[in-house]
Amino acid sequence: MQRQTKQNEPLLVEDLLLLMMDDKSGTIAGEGTLYYTLGGAVLVELGLKGRVRVDENDAGLNGLKVHAVAGAPLIDPLLQSADGKVAERLRGVQTLLIEIGTGLRGTVLDRLVERGMLRQEKKERLGVFSSTSTTIVDTEYKKALVEKVRAVLVDNAEPDARTAALVGLLSASGTLPSLHRSIPWSGKVYRRAKELEQVSWGAEAVNSAVMRTMAAISAGSAAAVTS
Repeated sequence: MQRQTKQNEPLLVEDLLLLMMDDKSGTIAGEGTLYYTLGGAVLVELGLKGRVRVDENDAGLNGLKVHAVAGAPLIDPLLQSADGKVAERLRGVQTLLIEIGTGLRGTVLDRLVERGMLRQEKKERLGVFSSTSTTIVDTEYKKALVEKVRAVLVDNAEPDARTAALVGLLSASGTLPSLHRSIPWSGKVYRRAKELEQVSWGAEAVNSAVMRTMAAISAGSAAAVTS
């Protein structure tokens, strides 16, 4: 059954970014590969809404091919934009992660600020250098998200499709351990999260992209050392 999203309901990608953000410092876990993770969250949401599909037997160098499923225009402009990208032509999921996820960080942060969930402040140092600090304002909303994830990973609660997707994407991005203060990291938590990651083609694609990036960074670092 296709899941309907209310116009003012946070998207999966917004919830995911909140979970990846440190409550005190405002830093985001997995920054180096964040565009893959956010792009994956948008693709997964399109899948939950019945707007994309993949053929498990149709894979290329860039992963499973993602097919657009026609439908009425989507209410949310972020989802509508991503839906349009998918519909342009048939591509592998890895390519779409980049095309959808690039530049998405700022867009999602702005949406969370507009919702009153985050506050951003610009600061200047020595009158020259400027930086932006981010603070979580709606801590109760994030606590509720964490509790849903904790219930699935620690208490073995049966997740709904949205929570299962959140857990799978957190696992795929490698950022789940950053929640260790609320969800103690353990072998049991790791295995449960991996189970949910592996049943989602979107989360699996994120994992593959992150692992390839980490491998490339490691290879580059090793080459630099040896040279």
